[in-house]
Amino acid sequence: MILVTGATGNVGSALLNELQQFGAGPLRGLTRDTARAAFPVGVEAVEGDFAQTPSLERALQGVRSLFLPSRMGADAEILDAARRAGVEHVVLVSSITVQTHPHLGPAEENLAVEDLLKASGMAWTILRPTQFASNALWWADAIRAQETVRVPYADVGLPTIHPADIASVSRVALTESGHRERTYALTGPERITPRQQATAIAAALGREVPFAEISREAALRQMAAFLGYEAADAVLDVTGGDVNDELLTVRDTVSRIVGAPARTFRQWAAENAAAFR
Repeated sequence: MILVTGATGNVGSALLNELQQFGAGPLRGLTRDTARAAFPVGVEAVEGDFAQTPSLERALQGVRSLFLPSRMGADAEILDAARRAGVEHVVLVSSITVQTHPHLGPAEENLAVEDLLKASGMAWTILRPTQFASNALWWADAIRAQETVRVPYADVGLPTIHPADIASVSRVALTESGHRERTYALTGPERITPRQQATAIAAALGREVPFAEISREAALRQMAAFLGYEAADAVLDVTGGDVNDELLTVRDTVSRIVGAPARTFRQWAAENAAAFR
């Protein structure tokens, strides 16, 4: 039994589809509301909440492999529940900031979860993806309203990753040998700036997307309203304020593990154009 937590998220939903297509199983998806979840045929839907660890116990029954995004709840309790349930292998989604920006609070928290998993006695695979292509959904309201997309660091290009590539690497790690006790930094196939991302979305929509660069200070005020000051400040460091060679490096990890080219941002934009209409 493979349990996919965060099963309705960008990575979890793509992972369930891949596992089902490749004949892995049995499969179970964790969601807060089974009535609203749309899982592939044959996937068992179970309700549970990261914030309420006892609710995960039923979901963990009979599970041997677990897909787990970091920092979604009480990580120590979640990992302890998994160990007690007999889980043998955990694929953890952490963040590339653990190695590129270890001084930032979110990176320190992710590293702490990685260390908890390594000390748990369960086998582990740790994935450290860079910026998600799906972060562009932050612009969806403005683009739908045909308003100007306003972002800082408009011409700083990061090797943004398609969430489905994280899912593909996770599927391989969960179902094939040779990936236990391994840590993988994951990126997309090329650097792409916010300005280029807006252009790709415009091409997918077949219309112009107004775009303007704003200052870090203006962006911080905007983002702090829903992320909080510390988290917003950290995001701005990672997206352009404190970039370094480690963060900018394009890696071939996805293609090496999956055996197929990493997906581009343009592909993500074409697949998700409806979200911006």
